Amino acid sequence: MTDQEEIEARLSAVWGAPVTATVPSALPGGASRQTMRFTAEVAGSSRDLVLRRDLSGQAGAETMDLEAKVMAAAAAAGVPVPELVDSGPSLGGNPYIVMGHVDGEVIPRRLLRDDAYAGARETLAAQFGAVAARIHTMAPDTLGGLARQDPIAALRALAERWDTPRPSVELGIRWLEDHPVPAVADTVVHGDLRNGNAIVGPEGIRAVLDWELVHRGDPVEDLGWLCVKAWRFGSALPVGGFGTRAQLLDGYEEVAGWRPTDAQLHWWEVYSTLRWVLICRQQAAVHLEGEQDSLEHAVIGRRVCEAEFDLLLALGLTRTEKAEDVLTAVDAAESETVGTGAAPHDAPDADHLLAVVERTLARGELGSQGSARYLARVAANALRIVRRELLLSAEVTERHRGRLDGLGFATERDLAEALRSGAVTPVNPRVVEAVVKTVRDKLLVANPAYLGRPSAPDEG
Repeated sequence: MTDQEEIEARLSAVWGAPVTATVPSALPGGASRQTMRFTAEVAGSSRDLVLRRDLSGQAGAETMDLEAKVMAAAAAAGVPVPELVDSGPSLGGNPYIVMGHVDGEVIPRRLLRDDAYAGARETLAAQFGAVAARIHTMAPDTLGGLARQDPIAALRALAERWDTPRPSVELGIRWLEDHPVPAVADTVVHGDLRNGNAIVGPEGIRAVLDWELVHRGDPVEDLGWLCVKAWRFGSALPVGGFGTRAQLLDGYEEVAGWRPTDAQLHWWEVYSTLRWVLICRQQAAVHLEGEQDSLEHAVIGRRVCEAEFDLLLALGLTRTEKAEDVLTAVDAAESETVGTGAAPHDAPDADHLLAVVERTLARGELGSQGSARYLARVAANALRIVRRELLLSAEVTERHRGRLDGLGFATERDLAEALRSGAVTPVNPRVVEAVVKTVRDKLLVANPAYLGRPSAPDEG
């Protein structure tokens, strides 16, 4: 049967009446989860619904079943979620959930900029705090299958599977180990509660999405993840780009009846930022390990340094700064000439050719709609990274070699392993300076503008 026919059969059984459905149309989503929208007609009325499937097949059945159970429990706890209509182990051979469609916006940049959401922005930080508190009222023991892992052990497992030893990661883990916070009773933890994973209307949060990372653990983890700089999308406000940490904790306390300390929230913000470094590496591995020949995942590999920089900011080891993009002067010069070419080649030279391809992609001339437009912009960004590396490679390599030589290490891996073993102290100023300057040099190639991206005020 087609997906459409299977949907009709399933919903007819669920609702006890004949159902007709439109052909499901794909919505943007991740590589492992497919999201599709369709309309179902039953008893003379129509309903807009969403089909979500795990494309890993039966390997994902247990996780998808848990997600459905947690969504139902969340609704009972007063958490705004889409209505759970149906779920099961196989629709088209893959485990699935059918849920009600919720109108609203999920795209973070629109939520942070559009006038329609100006009112919502005033209260979203507190609303997220209140929603998190409701999630944490769910009793984890009533939901079989919720895993719990030691937080630092979880980071180590991510690092060992997806990354090579990295000095910034070792600095972060050592800080977490050296600054423990009081244990809190386990709750249900959403695991990915952030700007971009909630449907928002002009009045605020309408539904919390993407429960696939749900687990049991410290409730403050959800609050720390909300504060990761990546989810601010260029805003200086620390909670999703639309509010302060105090507003988040106010909203949480009003529902939960207790207030996490600033130290607890900061620990989990550092933890979550470090986790994001490793998740970026995991996403890059989709391309690097041959799972997909994916431009998007390849470019993510060169943007891990953005998350590293955020980690160093969260640790208080560096600060934002305005940095000149080497391409600014180069492009200005190329606007005056097409280059002379490198003998014996004719003009234009190699960088000019790269630049014109980059601009063509950025203008959307090779695809101006939907995913084609998006991938064209990713490709243009990749070419800018290549151009910067060609222009800066010699001096960046020389500086990097000098820093390692000065510390007595042959490679970054050696430095990372020394930090992990305790052979080198993480508070050694020369070590910290070397790590910070290396991340800065990587950003000068990957995305120099990120060095000036605003960070949240300490009191925020």
